[in-house]
Amino acid sequence: MSLVCGIPLLECVYCLACARWAWKRCLHTGEQDSERWGYARREEFEPVPRLCRLILSVYEDDIRNPKWAPLGGYGINPEWILKKVTYEQTSGRSPPYVIYLDHENCDIVLAIRGLNMAMESDYAMLWDNKLGQKMFDGGFVHNGLLKSAAWLIDNEGDTIKELIEEYPNYTLTFTGHSLGSGIAAMLALIVVNNRDLLGEIPRNQIRCFTFAPARCMSLNLAVRYADIVNSVVLQDDFLPRTATPLEDIFKSVFCLPCLLCGKCMSDTCIPEERMLADPRRLYAPGRLYHIVERKVCRCGRFPPVVKTAVPVEGRFEHIIISCNATSDHAIIWIERESQKALDLMIEKERALEIPSEQKMQRQQTLANEHDKEYKAAIERAATLRMAQTYSPSYGTFDSVSDNNDNERTDLLIEHGENFSEKSEIGESSVTTKRKSKWGEMINKLIKKK
Repeated sequence: MSLVCGIPLLECVYCLACARWAWKRCLHTGEQDSERWGYARREEFEPVPRLCRLILSVYEDDIRNPKWAPLGGYGINPEWILKKVTYEQTSGRSPPYVIYLDHENCDIVLAIRGLNMAMESDYAMLWDNKLGQKMFDGGFVHNGLLKSAAWLIDNEGDTIKELIEEYPNYTLTFTGHSLGSGIAAMLALIVVNNRDLLGEIPRNQIRCFTFAPARCMSLNLAVRYADIVNSVVLQDDFLPRTATPLEDIFKSVFCLPCLLCGKCMSDTCIPEERMLADPRRLYAPGRLYHIVERKVCRCGRFPPVVKTAVPVEGRFEHIIISCNATSDHAIIWIERESQKALDLMIEKERALEIPSEQKMQRQQTLANEHDKEYKAAIERAATLRMAQTYSPSYGTFDSVSDNNDNERTDLLIEHGENFSEKSEIGESSVTTKRKSKWGEMINKLIKKK
C-alpha cells in the first residue's frame, strides 16, 4: 500500500524537475552566456576567418577548381599546400587534414576537417570515451580524440619539425572544426609538453584555434592551456554546450525520454558547485570567443560582436532551445559571421585613425589584460581545489620562460597502445620496428584509469 501511495509523489517530483528544467532553458538565451565578458580586439581575432577558410578547403577535392568556395574565395595559394591527407590515407584514424605553409602570415598550419556523418570511423572516435577514462598531464581528456592526435603527430611530427627548422620565426598553428577541433586541441597539448622534439620551438609560437569545439578536456586543463588554445563559438551552437557524453546522445535516439529524464533530474538535484568540482567533467578548451549576432525577442541577424574571456564558471553550461542550435555549428556560417565581425573591427579602427605607435601600445595592453584575466581564472580554479592549476606566462601574447614547462607533471605510467605501429600514407604501409620518441613522450603524460 505504501509503495502505491509513493508512486504519485515520485511523479510529482519528476514533473516539477522537468518543469524547472524547461523553465530555465526557455528563459536562457545564447547571448547571456557571454554578457559579462569583454570585447575581443582585431589583433587577437584576425586569424579566425582565415583559418575557417583553410578548414573549408579540406572539403575540396581540387582546391584549384573549388566547388564550395566562400564569398571572396579561399584566399589560399595552392602552391603552399604541402600535404593533403584523405580518409583512405588515414585509415579512419583521423579525419582528413592539410599542412599549409602560410608565407604571407608567417604561419605553419595543420588544419583538420569536422565530422563526416557518413564515416563510421568518425563516430567510433567520438564514442571511444568514458567519464574519467583517460588522464593526461594531470587532468582528464577525451580518449578517442587523444588517440587520434597521438597517431597524427606520430606521422607528421618529422614534417612539422623540418618546417620549424627551416622557418624558425614562423608560428605553429593547429586548427579544426567540430571533431577536428578536439583533435587539434589534443595536438596542441602534446606539442607544448614535448617542444624538445620539435627543435625547442618557443611556447609563444604555438597556438591552437578550435571552431565549434567538442568538450574534450577537464576544467583544470581548459584553464591552464588558455594561453595556447582558443575556442570560437557561434551564438547558440549545441556542441560546446553538450555535457552529456556524445555516445549517450547518439544511443539515446531510441530512448530520448530516458535521456531527458536523467538530464532534468541531474540539473535539478546537482548544484553547479558540485559539477565544477568533478575533475572528470569535460569542457570546451582554452580561451573562449563567442560570436553574438542575434538578440532576445528580435528577428533577423544583427552586426556580429565578439566577446572573449577565460571563464571558470559559465563555460557554455546550458543547452539553448533554438532553431539555430545546429546551423550555428556549421563552419561556413562561422566563417561568414567571423569575417563580418572582423570587418567591423577594422572599419572601427580606420574611423578612429589610430597611429601605428598607439597600435603597438594596444597590443601590449592586450597582452597584459589577457595575462591578468588568465591569472584570475587560475586563482578561481584554485579555490575549487582543482589539481594542477599552476600559471605559466601568457604564451600567445607574451614571451614565456622555459622554467614553466619544468613544472608539468610527468605521469610515468606505461600505456598499452603503440601509436606508431603502422603508418599508412598514400598507397604505402610501413610497419615500424620500434616505438617512436613521440609515443614514448606521450606515454609519460598518459594514465589509464
